[in-house]
Amino acid sequence: MKSFYSWYKKHITQAIFTGLVLGILTGLFLAGRYAPVLTVTSLIGGIYMNALNMMIFPMVFCSIVIGICSIGNIRTTGKITGSAMVYFLSTTALASLVGLIIPRLIHLGRGVSFEMATADIQATEMSSILDTIKNLIPSNPVKAFAEGNMLQVLVFAVIIGFTLISIGEKGKPFLDFIDSLNEICLKIIGTIMYFTPIGVFCTIVPVVEANGTETILSLATQLIILYVAFFGFAFLVYGLSVKILGKESPIRFFKAIMPAALNAFGTCSSSATIPISKQCMEEEMGVSNQITSIAIPLGATVNMDAVSIVMSFMIMFFANACGINVSVSLMIVILLANVLLSVGTPGIPGGAIASFAALATMAGLPAGILGVYISINTLCDMGATCVNVIGDLACCVVLKNKIKIKE
Repeated sequence: MKSFYSWYKKHITQAIFTGLVLGILTGLFLAGRYAPVLTVTSLIGGIYMNALNMMIFPMVFCSIVIGICSIGNIRTTGKITGSAMVYFLSTTALASLVGLIIPRLIHLGRGVSFEMATADIQATEMSSILDTIKNLIPSNPVKAFAEGNMLQVLVFAVIIGFTLISIGEKGKPFLDFIDSLNEICLKIIGTIMYFTPIGVFCTIVPVVEANGTETILSLATQLIILYVAFFGFAFLVYGLSVKILGKESPIRFFKAIMPAALNAFGTCSSSATIPISKQCMEEEMGVSNQITSIAIPLGATVNMDAVSIVMSFMIMFFANACGINVSVSLMIVILLANVLLSVGTPGIPGGAIASFAALATMAGLPAGILGVYISINTLCDMGATCVNVIGDLACCVVLKNKIKIKE
């Protein structure tokens, strides 16, 4: 039995990929029929997602506190956080630019006609950015954990970490407790990892079945171009940053991060992929826990490169389809707003819908366009989440080379 587990762990990437492919094929086959099978897959997929989500916030909190305390240096911790933010915001701005330029150059959306759908979704107001800053420090930490507010959990963990450093020996009993809790979280996550192929299969089946072949085929050209933009951006930008800034082999990097990337694609959740992302970086790429404990949770919250591509891409697509001219000046405004709105976008399925509503309003698109976007959001979200996670991990490799951590 032990040899089987060793073999299975070694081939987990292939198992996850197999689960993903079988899930897509099964979803297409089940379209509009065999409802009991869909009920079962939805149930198992929900259990898998709940199991991952159960440990996300305790693990993120513990790993950040331990990471800060193990560094023992406020300056180094600040350097990791600041460097990660610069990396994420720079790549997000570049991603927004790519998403605006490509559809404009190829006139994507012209000649396309579709029926408007209605949707009762409230757009993200620009003032919400100020609210995000104001609410960074949680007035109720327990509420932050209960509501899944990643930014507040991050800030609370940083405060606790720095406080433990400042009080020294008196804080050691609490730090030991955090360390034990972290080990418990890692053990549970390690066990859940064995079920990832099944979980990815069961989460992808309802997604494909709900959209159906007609929706997929009718928007196939747009989605293909979008996915080419996604993974072209990942291979070029992230591959070059790993090679030039991280001094690592891009081939080794992309091979190492496959389990996390495939899990992100199947679950559409960068937050739920945090445990697998940490495992890939620490075990396969040798990145220090001090770096992954800060960069990966931070990236799951603020690194929305592919979401920026989707937002810009879809704004241009719908504008062309509706015959609305998007001027260069408006493109710049949308680009800047896109970067701001991406900060704090939840790393969960559908987290970008409200941001799209805000950008669509700025571009002067008809309100009914949101309903059309929602109908294909999940198809876009799968690729976007996958690329966002790759970006988080590329940042870790870059920081590994740029910031030397004393073990």
